[in-house]
Amino acid sequence: MSRKDPAPSERPGADLPLTDHAEHPLWRTLRPVVAAVGGELLPSSERTPGDIPLDFEGETVGVLRLHGLDGALGRLIETVERELGDSLPKLSRTNKQIAVRLLNERGAFLLRKGVEDVAASMGVSRITIYNYINAMEQRASPRQDGPG
Repeated sequence: MSRKDPAPSERPGADLPLTDHAEHPLWRTLRPVVAAVGGELLPSSERTPGDIPLDFEGETVGVLRLHGLDGALGRLIETVERELGDSLPKLSRTNKQIAVRLLNERGAFLLRKGVEDVAASMGVSRITIYNYINAMEQRASPRQDGPG
C-alpha cells in the first residue's frame, strides 16, 4: 500500500457496516452538497430508476435521489443569503443588486415567476428586479461611442 492509501482498517468509516448509512464518511461528506441541490440520500435498498448509486471503495453504500426543480428557487435564495450574510429584505441596495446578479447567473430568473418571487422575497417590485438586471447587462456590454 502506498502512503496515500491507508490499510482498510485505518480508513475512516472502515469499521462501520455498509448499512449504517447515516454515519458513513461518504454520506457525511455529501450531506451539504445534497442539501444544496435539493436531493436526498437513501439506502441502496430504496433505489429506483433515475437514482445515482454512491460507490465507496467498490461497494454501493446508498443512492442519491434528485428532486428536480421543486424548491430550487428557495434553495438559490438561501444560498445567496448565506453568501451575503443576511436575508434578502435586510440587504443594502448594493447587496440587493449583487444578490440579483448572483441569482441571475445561477438561473433563478429562468424559472416561471422567478422575477416575481425574488421581488417578493426581497421586498421590492419586479420592476426593480428588471432595472437591476438591465443595469448589469448595460455594464457588461461594451459601449459603442459611434460608428466603427
